Amino acid sequence: MARRKIVAGNWKMNKTPSEAKALCEELIPLVKSDDVDVVFCVPAIDIPAAVEAVKGTNICIGAENLYFEDKGAYTGEISADMLLDAGVKFVIIGHSERREYFAETDETVNKKVKKAIEKGLTPIICCGESLTQRKQGIYLDWIRMQIKIAFQDVAAADAAKTVIAYEPIWAIGTGETATDDQAEEVCKAIRDCICEIYDQATAEAIRIQYGGSVNAGNAASLFSKPDIDGGLVGGASLKADFGKIVNYK
Repeated sequence: MARRKIVAGNWKMNKTPSEAKALCEELIPLVKSDDVDVVFCVPAIDIPAAVEAVKGTNICIGAENLYFEDKGAYTGEISADMLLDAGVKFVIIGHSERREYFAETDETVNKKVKKAIEKGLTPIICCGESLTQRKQGIYLDWIRMQIKIAFQDVAAADAAKTVIAYEPIWAIGTGETATDDQAEEVCKAIRDCICEIYDQATAEAIRIQYGGSVNAGNAASLFSKPDIDGGLVGGASLKADFGKIVNYK
């Protein structure tokens, strides 16, 4: 059975709650699709407004981060239970910006993945290499390490329900996009890595997105590759073009 495509927008630190409501209302008719899972991953403060705005539609709301403890003296952090109670279904974990600017490590990514799964949230687990790592030819080794640590002590049945997002750091917000073949090479390598960790069935079940300057012009060709099951979309998710990405055929 073919894997169902999933296209998620990562809004990053954009839009106030009132602006989020307006953007949701603008995008709802444009992203309507019976064939693709659609997720808006929004800033934490926007979650209630976004959840309310998309009620009754095909859109799920995701968060951009969570903490791996349930409660406690962790000023500024947000727990899985808080997200669930607010109506969140998905959560981005380990985005390169979280790793670069907020000291996120492979080990904290693993803790967050396990907490999301425990609570019934679907993690979108990010991985990707820098330009230096790609030029040095070590990018597949680097990504395999990220994947193996992210899934440490995660059962196969749980892993199969997660989403992995391959985002080459050199292509995020730069206008540079991996070629279709470059993206497919890495997404296939990720699937092969999942097969090594678990088995072929788990590898075939898991959905792998490409992210990194995805837009209305390149989505169809990227998503046509056998191991690319949709996209994690940054800047283009904040405008009407996101509808063309979702309905890429």
